[in-house]
Amino acid sequence: MHGSIRKRTIMTNWIHPSLLFILGSFLIPFLHGRVKKAYLILIPVLAFISVVTVSQGTYGVFEFLGHELIFGKVDKLSLIFSYIFTIMAFVGMVYSIHVTDTGQHMAAWFYIGSSLGVTFAGDYFSLFIFWEIMAFASAYLVFAGRQKSSVDAGFRYILIHIVGGLFLLAGILLHYGDTGSFLFGLLEQDGSMAFYLILLGFMLNAAVPPLHAWMPDAYPEASVTGAIFLATYTSKTAVYVLIRAFAGTEILIWIGAIMALYCVMYATLQNDFRRLLSYHIASQIGYMVAAIGLGTGLAIDGATAHAINNILYKGILFMGAGAVIHITGKRRLTDLGGLYKAMPVTLILYMIGGFAISGFPLLNGFISKGMIISAAGHDHQALIVLILLLAASGTFLSTTIKIPYYMFFGKASKIEAKEPPLNMLIGMGIAAVLCLLIGIYPGLFYGLLPYPVHFEPFTADHVTGSLGLLMATVLGFFLLLKVIKPEHHISLDVDWFYRMGTRIFLWFARRPVCAYEGFITEISNTVILPVIYFFARVGLWIDRNIVDLAVNSTANFVINMSAFVRRVQTGLVQHYAVGMVIGIMLIIIIYSLIGG
Repeated sequence: MHGSIRKRTIMTNWIHPSLLFILGSFLIPFLHGRVKKAYLILIPVLAFISVVTVSQGTYGVFEFLGHELIFGKVDKLSLIFSYIFTIMAFVGMVYSIHVTDTGQHMAAWFYIGSSLGVTFAGDYFSLFIFWEIMAFASAYLVFAGRQKSSVDAGFRYILIHIVGGLFLLAGILLHYGDTGSFLFGLLEQDGSMAFYLILLGFMLNAAVPPLHAWMPDAYPEASVTGAIFLATYTSKTAVYVLIRAFAGTEILIWIGAIMALYCVMYATLQNDFRRLLSYHIASQIGYMVAAIGLGTGLAIDGATAHAINNILYKGILFMGAGAVIHITGKRRLTDLGGLYKAMPVTLILYMIGGFAISGFPLLNGFISKGMIISAAGHDHQALIVLILLLAASGTFLSTTIKIPYYMFFGKASKIEAKEPPLNMLIGMGIAAVLCLLIGIYPGLFYGLLPYPVHFEPFTADHVTGSLGLLMATVLGFFLLLKVIKPEHHISLDVDWFYRMGTRIFLWFARRPVCAYEGFITEISNTVILPVIYFFARVGLWIDRNIVDLAVNSTANFVINMSAFVRRVQTGLVQHYAVGMVIGIMLIIIIYSLIGG
């Protein structure tokens, strides 16, 4: 579907990028200073070279229990995702090069490596292994926030992803039972349990409502640098596998559209700006999910392009937010204001990301968002187009206007601020340049997409329509300024259910279960155990005084008889003859007595 497989080899002429990151991570603790920093930059560069130079084909094929494991399914779809994953690995390492926590760097590399493993997996078995490594490695980056809220969110995060992994595993096993194959590819839409369980496992990682609440719950609690990797990999690998397995599944059209609008509405209500941005990750994935459901060549190209672009501009937004947290220690809009004077470079770079996510002309979001909306229009999905346009307006409202207004402008706070370390600005700058490059020269980008692209973004209708929508949103922001002003409150989402479910479970475990356990223990100690002890003592007495006596007596008799027989066996014929005569006489006497 997404490129032809032209050759098959055992990875003798290609170094899998996953190996570079996963195996390379074990060397990080032994390096220090400039050598460590150079190494952290070098491996992403080598990984990028690895994926850029590899030819399309099948690599790393191994036999396991009679089945093929394919670690290197290389086609246009897997390649373009591997390009952006390795590029963002480089950007993320530049941004976080000042971090001294070795554990964070190791977890990030495991996370990146496993994401690349999923991207190149050609079978469900290897995909599942990398999928689970990805879950646990990313959880560490949430724990790395080093706050109680981070630990709590980390545990919720890993529990949710374990459940998602179980759904996926169950679906894989049922799929194998139905087809006898572990090969990973486009699934037949047969309505089977395997189909829906695999879809459910993938949708959880894509943060599709109502399975999305883990994202705005966990991402704001991660470390400043860890959040950059979280915003890049988990949800985008989910988009990749959805494209690979569920392209053309029509139910995803409406799921994606509702997701885009639902999550952007919740984003507008947030005060914690990283929570706001987390909702926007889910909202933007809604565009991709809807496009996957459409399943046309333009739609799949749009979903792929939007995933790539989202990684870049969302990376800028999270890096900008992280820079503010790094300098001020604050992450609520109500605690900030007036930072534009102290952090002008951060503001400019953040605004590039903000305009990109909003679909502003000459930036990458304008290209990919236009492709998706155009694909929906070509499929005569007028209501879907309307919903996606409303979501685009909400994105501009909250991400590009609300956050900068209250963070960088608005009422000046008394917080002393300055620009973040140079490496953080360089990381943001690299992503910003790529956003501009794709937005200005989309033709360079089109050739990397799975299908031939016949989309012209710079039409008068598209440009004026996008600018008109954005200008109307600006007007709406100032008209509704009092309504959308950030407040000190928590917006309840569906995470309320699993939070309450956790509380109910703990209450049930501590109260009824503990009470029941105490009752059973008391009955056991006062009634059951004394009876068991009594019969045990009786059994012990019988064993010692009856069983042992019988066994020992029998053993002694056998020993004595053996000694007697040994003495009788003299080897003399006369003795054996006497024995035979005595035996015959005994037999005659016994028969006589019986007959009598």
